[in-house]
Amino acid sequence: MKKTIFTLIVATSLITGTMITGCQSSEKKVENAEEKVMDAKQDLKEVKQDITVQAQKAATAEQWKIFKKESEVKINYNEIRIKELKAEMKKSGKTMDVLYENKIDAFELKNKDLKARMHAYEKSQSDWDTFKLEFNHDMDELGNALKDLTVKNVK
Repeated sequence: MKKTIFTLIVATSLITGTMITGCQSSEKKVENAEEKVMDAKQDLKEVKQDITVQAQKAATAEQWKIFKKESEVKINYNEIRIKELKAEMKKSGKTMDVLYENKIDAFELKNKDLKARMHAYEKSQSDWDTFKLEFNHDMDELGNALKDLTVKNVK
C-alpha cells in the first residue's frame, strides 16, 4: 500500500508539473494570437501590393502596344518627309544651302535615334512615365523642326 501511495504521489506530481510547465498562460496565448494576426495582416498587405504591381505591369503592356504603334507611325511619317526633302533638294536644280542639307541629315539621325530608343526601351522597360514623356517631347520637337524647315524654305 505504501508503494501504491508513493507511486500515486509521484505520478500526480509528474502530471501536475507537466501541466504547469507545458500549458501556456492565457496572457501568453493572447500574445501568440496577436502575433499571428499581425503576421496575417502583413502577409495580406504584401499580397495586395504584389497584385497592384502586377496590374500596373499589365496596364503598361497594353499602353506600350498602343504607344509603340503610334510612335512607329510618326517615325515612318518623319522618314517619308525626310526622303521628300532630300528628293526636293536634288530636284530643284538649285544649289541648296549646306546648312539646309546638314539640317536634313541631322533630322534623319534624330529620327533613327528615336527608333533605336524605342527598341531599346522595349527590351528594358524601366520607368515608363519618364520614357514616354521624354520620347514624346523629342518626337514632337523633331516633327516641329521638320515643319519649320519647310516653312522657311517656301518663303
